Amino acid sequence: MELSEEKFLEILKANQGIVLKIVNSYCKNVEDRSDLIQEITIQLWKSWKNYNNDYKISTWMYRIALNVAISFYRKTSRKKTLFQPIKETPILVSNDEDIDVSEKIKQLYHFISKFNALNKALILLYLDQYSYEEIASVLGISKTNVATKISRIKKRLKKEFNLKKQ
Repeated sequence: MELSEEKFLEILKANQGIVLKIVNSYCKNVEDRSDLIQEITIQLWKSWKNYNNDYKISTWMYRIALNVAISFYRKTSRKKTLFQPIKETPILVSNDEDIDVSEKIKQLYHFISKFNALNKALILLYLDQYSYEEIASVLGISKTNVATKISRIKKRLKKEFNLKKQ
């Protein structure tokens, strides 16, 4: 399918929440977030010719963005093994500093930031209310595996929140 630059930017803007959510979950600092947004945008543009109309654009974008984010995360985490942050800060839901994010949401994203790449992707898709079938399709795992992992993640998050209360 042929895509003009204008149409691509329109699709990207309409679905920017997907990109921002993934970027904010995989990157802690502004520079890395900016780099990852740029890399995801480039890969989405390059991959458009492979887009299959049988899938929703948002599902396709999630798949591309998650794959790019996971690769980016692996690449940057190898580089950063020499440096350990002094203080870890919670992940912001958006780049917009004016948005008021509740403390529980900040805690949730902070806990999610500690997950491995697959669990992070899984819970983000789940929180965006994708079906188990769609999550399985995006991540390339079985629907049963999705259900099992989500159940375990929920238990882990519940435990984290309970520990935080004490």
